[in-house]
Amino acid sequence: MKLKLALAAAMLSSLAQAAEPVKTIGVYIEPFYRASAAPSEPRHVAVGKRYDALLASEKREDILAVRDFIKAEPKVVTPMAMMALATRLYEVGERDEAVFWFYAAKDRMLILMEVAPPKSPQIAQAADAVGAFSRLAGPVINGYAFCDLKNQQAIRAAALDWVAANPYEVMFMAQVNARSGDRAALAAAGLKIARDNAAKERGYFEDPANRDKFYAARKQNEADAKYCWR
Repeated sequence: MKLKLALAAAMLSSLAQAAEPVKTIGVYIEPFYRASAAPSEPRHVAVGKRYDALLASEKREDILAVRDFIKAEPKVVTPMAMMALATRLYEVGERDEAVFWFYAAKDRMLILMEVAPPKSPQIAQAADAVGAFSRLAGPVINGYAFCDLKNQQAIRAAALDWVAANPYEVMFMAQVNARSGDRAALAAAGLKIARDNAAKERGYFEDPANRDKFYAARKQNEADAKYCWR
């Protein structure tokens, strides 16, 4: 009898500790983004006057409207705005879109940092903010992205192609310091670094041993239960 009770208690404990689906991203990145501390409290978004109220909304259509604005007029959209968009897209269930804009934001920032010195006052705050989004929201967004490796790689490639086709015009503005030399050449070098990084990631997963190790770790961390829900 005692054994049965012990087994039942162990099963209940295991169920209680089972991973829950992760449906929100509670990040705080001042002064750009602050998640709601409670359901009754609004989130704070300050990444662009055109987008802030829409990104703070609970309505899926408002978040998609921001995506459409950015796609229509991408030239001076900050990487922080794209990161905030990715965070909100995840929360309204548009998770493939979230992955796309997360990667696009990282690559846009990487290229900017190859043109302007990272410690330059014009971009230092942006670099810190994008780094914080990557560290804090990245595990959730990538947690979903790698539910399907083939899909992740397709989105990764599409996001990089978008960044290449839509250069960030801020890096060509005179008021933003440049490292040296021709800004277009620096931007091209930055894009090459982004493409090389993506190729290295693809190459890593082409090795079955690496792939098996990665997905074994995901299984151990219950990543599917956390991020692969439908």
